[in-house]
Amino acid sequence: MEARCIIGPGSRVNFSGEAGPVPWWSFTKTVLATTALRLVETGALALDEAVGAERYTLRHLLGHEAGLPDYRGLQNYQNAVAEGQDPWIVEDLLQRAGAARLTFPPGDGWAYSNIGYLKVGQIVASAAGEPLDAAVRRLVLIPAGAASARFAFTREHLRDVKMGDAGGYHPGWVYHGLLVGPLLDAASVLHRLLGGDLLGAAMMAEMRNARVLPQFRSPIWLEPAYGLGLMTPAVPGGGRVLGHSGEGPGSAIAVYGVEGSHGPSVAGAWSSRDTPVSVEAAALELLNGEHV
Repeated sequence: MEARCIIGPGSRVNFSGEAGPVPWWSFTKTVLATTALRLVETGALALDEAVGAERYTLRHLLGHEAGLPDYRGLQNYQNAVAEGQDPWIVEDLLQRAGAARLTFPPGDGWAYSNIGYLKVGQIVASAAGEPLDAAVRRLVLIPAGAASARFAFTREHLRDVKMGDAGGYHPGWVYHGLLVGPLLDAASVLHRLLGGDLLGAAMMAEMRNARVLPQFRSPIWLEPAYGLGLMTPAVPGGGRVLGHSGEGPGSAIAVYGVEGSHGPSVAGAWSSRDTPVSVEAAALELLNGEHV
C-alpha cells in the first residue's frame, strides 16, 4: 500500500494511492512544534525561558538540543512493542530511559529525542489550558483544513488506519502522541504553514533557523539540518526543502515542501513497504516534477 500527493501553488492538488487515514509518525512533531509556536506568538509560552526548574528551554526541546535521551534504542522498549504489549506508564518510561540525567548541557549538542517532544506536548496542554488533542485541533488542524486528522490513543482508534503489517499496534508507544489522518491532510498542514497561514513571518524564521547535521548526510540530503520541528535539508540542484520524515511499525511517511514566489509546493509520500529514505526520495521527486 502506498500514497503520493502534491499541493502546488494556488492549492492545486494531485493525489494517487491510498486515500484513507495513515499514521503520521514523526510528522506529528511538526504539528506539535507549530502548535507550541502559535502559543509563543500569543504570549502563552516563552521560547527562550527555562522550562520550570529545568535547564532547557522550549527552543531546546523543539530543536532536539535539550540533552534529553530517547527511548527508541532501548531493547526492552523494542521487545515490548514487538510483543504487542500495552505501553508503559510515562513515569516508568522516563525511569527506564534515564530521562532525569541530561546527556549534554542544553544547547551544546544535538540528539533526536521523542522524550523531548513528550515534554513539548505536556507544555502545550498546560499553556493552552486544555488537552493536547484539543489544542492541536483548535490551533493547527482546523485552521490548516485538516479537521479529519486526529490523535490515536487506543488500538480501537487505529481500526480504520492503514498500518501495514503492524496490526495490533498500540499508539501509546508514541509518547508525544500519534496523529493519524489522510496523507493529503498532512500535506495541507505543511502547505498552510509554509504559506504563512499558521505562523507569522518572524516565528517562521525562528522555525526555519536550523542546526546543520553533517552526520546524517545522504545522496538526497546533501546538508541535513533541523530547525524547530522542521527538517530543513539541502538537496541536489540547490536549495532546501522543509518538512519531516517519520517511521514506525509497518510504514513510513515523508512530507516536504519548498517556498516559491507564487506560493509553496508540498509533496507527501507514505508507504507500508518502503523505508524512510525511499519515501523521502519519492517526495523529493514529486517536488522536482510536480506530478504523481
